[in-house]
Amino acid sequence: MVGLSRRRLAGTVALGAIAGAGLLWAIADNRGGSTAADAGPVHVHGLGIDPADGALFIATHTGLFRAGEGESKAVRVGDSHQDTMGFTVAGPNRFLGSGHPDLTQDLPPLLGLIESTDGGRSWDPVSLLGEADFHVLRSAGERVYGYDASNDRLMASEDAGRSWVEVERPGPLLDLAVDPTDDRHVLVVAAGRQGDGLYESRDGGLSWQLAGDAIGVLAWPAPARLFVIDGGGQVFLSEDGGRSLEPRGEIGGEPAALLGQSADELYAALHDGTIKRSADGGTTWTVRSAP
Repeated sequence: MVGLSRRRLAGTVALGAIAGAGLLWAIADNRGGSTAADAGPVHVHGLGIDPADGALFIATHTGLFRAGEGESKAVRVGDSHQDTMGFTVAGPNRFLGSGHPDLTQDLPPLLGLIESTDGGRSWDPVSLLGEADFHVLRSAGERVYGYDASNDRLMASEDAGRSWVEVERPGPLLDLAVDPTDDRHVLVVAAGRQGDGLYESRDGGLSWQLAGDAIGVLAWPAPARLFVIDGGGQVFLSEDGGRSLEPRGEIGGEPAALLGQSADELYAALHDGTIKRSADGGTTWTVRSAP
């Protein structure tokens, strides 16, 4: 294992350059809308694998897309072009999301928490409609964490998102990962009071301490398997909660989203909408879906 300098891991990311309520990577406008020509799954915000059938789902600025097993092209799910900013798979055919409606929907500009129980074909409001815009959304059983970028607040729920409490956050968040063995053990990448880097909470967000200077997108799919991809596309593995990291492979560009499906299976989105997959813990990557 080797330690990481902030210079090596930061890549093109500058946490302190973004104002408090904005995303730390500027990857979204404020409102989704239909376009005359469907560009497909570009401008990616989140990834998920549906346990019902193993299909890859891609949440984007202009809607949700699906690529079934063995399919290299993703197709739109339903006819909505909503800007699905936050996205997480909560169970078979069950997704949680957030963001902004498309211009054909008579809804507030902030969707709060929304839920789909039919594989993304339709969505229903759950909570905080008109009040929150979760740019980071993570589900761990009944516990859900969401970073409301519009109000620069970290929220936690113990009842699958029906009710929320605001918890402490070390600063504006880029990403969040939950320990797969303890849903109150959380790591975030943030522009924090003690500096930009990786912060740790062991009490569900009530208190935080600086754990390292890692800056990037996170995935924590298995114990002692924390993955970080920096702004330059370099992949790192940590077996000690981010305190030291081992270089693995590269994805070939700046990441837009990262998903850890198992101890060695990872999915990463590039900003052009290409989704890459690794089956060896980030050492090598192949194209899973191309726009």
